[in-house]
Amino acid sequence: MQNKRTGFGTPELLFALSVGILLVVVAFPMLLIFFNAFWVDGHFNVADVVKVLQRKETYQALLNSLFLSGGVTVTGTIVGTFFAWLVTRTDLPFKKTMKLLFLVPFMLPAFIGALAWKMLLSPRAGYINRFFMDVLGFDNPIFDIYTYAGIILVETMYLFPFVFIQVSGALERMDPTLEESARISGADLFTITRKITIPLVLPSILSGALLIMLYSMAHFGTVAVLGVETGIYNIPVLIYEKIHQSAGSFDSIRTATVLATVLVITAALIMWTQNRVLAKGKYQIIAGKSFRPTELKLRGLRIPLFAFCVLYIAFTIILPTATIFLVGGLKTYGLPFDMENLTWANYHHILFEWDLTRDSIWNSITLGLASALITMFAGVIVSYVIVKMKVKGKGILEFLGMLPFSVPGSVIALGVILAWSGKFGISIYNTVWIILVAYIARYMAFSLKANSAALEQVHDSLVEAARASGATMAQALKDVVIPLVRPGMVAAFFLIFLPALRELTVSVLLYGPTTRTIGVAIYTLNEDGETVYSAALAGIALIIIVVGEVLIKRLVTSKNGA
Repeated sequence: MQNKRTGFGTPELLFALSVGILLVVVAFPMLLIFFNAFWVDGHFNVADVVKVLQRKETYQALLNSLFLSGGVTVTGTIVGTFFAWLVTRTDLPFKKTMKLLFLVPFMLPAFIGALAWKMLLSPRAGYINRFFMDVLGFDNPIFDIYTYAGIILVETMYLFPFVFIQVSGALERMDPTLEESARISGADLFTITRKITIPLVLPSILSGALLIMLYSMAHFGTVAVLGVETGIYNIPVLIYEKIHQSAGSFDSIRTATVLATVLVITAALIMWTQNRVLAKGKYQIIAGKSFRPTELKLRGLRIPLFAFCVLYIAFTIILPTATIFLVGGLKTYGLPFDMENLTWANYHHILFEWDLTRDSIWNSITLGLASALITMFAGVIVSYVIVKMKVKGKGILEFLGMLPFSVPGSVIALGVILAWSGKFGISIYNTVWIILVAYIARYMAFSLKANSAALEQVHDSLVEAARASGATMAQALKDVVIPLVRPGMVAAFFLIFLPALRELTVSVLLYGPTTRTIGVAIYTLNEDGETVYSAALAGIALIIIVVGEVLIKRLVTSKNGA
């Protein structure tokens, strides 16, 4: 009979590491935001918080955030639900291809899309508006993109996949018995959809809608590109202005922490509501069984609806993407897209001659790789403690690990500014390290999700067998657990690398003179009026992102096949 092991061994070390990682990277910066918002000169002070919230700019930013996120949630939910129904429950032509195409906006940066639509629909210089006024003789622009409607339109294009993915999955798993019974009873397609299909997948619709609201509330790029010129700004944009335009004064930092607190509370309410919705939505009718829903015949609507889908994809994906590449090749912004006005010189200059843009590409790639590697390994450690170890307090670890998933990027950025700008003995502000720390915090939840799912599949008996054969705990982890969870680690790496590559909301608050990322460089070039160079760099960024996505899918597919 073996004696009970005492002392500080591998399990204790893993637990201590997990606690240390999450305390330093997540908990400490988050606590500082609340502390700075409510604590002044050593005293708890709510009166100043109320004063900040009563300022006109704060009040307006909050109203704008609620109005824009509400509008995007409604339109994105309608669009996502409609297309999900089309590709899963009807006889629409080329459904599999359409389903893949509707997911493309998910991997494209929304702020680059906003930049493209600015070039197409700005009132005076937009190519579409100019065509209608100069060629077709219209007196006024057909659409002004610098409006609430314009921002909602663009964000809807890039956020509707949240609903599309959730509703598609629910519709594919749904038992079609009730629909078939209604059809036998003489109900038409519209009645079946309205009274049976939609109510049954309502929890999935609401869950996706709340995710759209959460992300829209946190979006910086789209509102910054399309709204600032006409005085439309949301909370993340106001935080950016306070940090960058007020030279980091105490008043600006305090205002930013109060705004960040508002975002955190709003995000927490959204996530709580989503959990309640999902908890109530566990109907047996959408259990995980492998049903094959009946395909609804569109008949005379089949070709018109297919044409509508093709036009939507062309309008929301192909047109803005082509515009980015074409404007990036113009000798001067505003010239027609004629061959004599196009040149490769801008792309050559961006890639090989201009240090600012070349360094931004290098920074994004190295930051993406470093944050993905570090967060992947840190996620394995924390996930092992959460999934496999019987220790008190691991619920807190899970909460801290998942917290950044529901916290806007601007809040995370502000937290690391407060934590690592010298006040506590460590100053990494204006260096690449502070961006790296923020990325690790922001994407920790991605690593935990992927690694926890992989660890759930590893039976405890495998580790016990290794220990019984004489292996130490560390050897069992290295030789048994790590090889088995490697697919989860690979998934975690790529789930982090690609978002980090195109990230803007966090890095725009943290970059220094030599630490611009691709997203920040595109944004600042556009703000400086360098539209052609901004578009050229955006085009290069899109190529990097798409190539990365393709390589990842091939790598993951080949590993799964092996």
